[in-house]
Amino acid sequence: MKILYSKTSIKYLQGLEQKLTKKIVEAIDKLPSEGDIKRLKGKKAMNVFRLRCGKHRIIYEMEEEILKILKIDTRGDVYK
Repeated sequence: MKILYSKTSIKYLQGLEQKLTKKIVEAIDKLPSEGDIKRLKGKKAMNVFRLRCGKHRIIYEMEEEILKILKIDTRGDVYK
């Protein structure tokens, strides 16, 4: 499976501590089979999911063999 990161998610990961970045990237690498995953609700969110990794949330979209990481942020800020 191919994983594509958005510019905002790459920038967010670069601003974190290296230990935390490693933890988030390892959680993303285990997708789509492992982790606390939920499908987001709404008309625009057909194939959009969220992955919980501690206090951080990873919003991603699934398209056949491509996994697009749309946004990574803390719990309160990721859904804005």
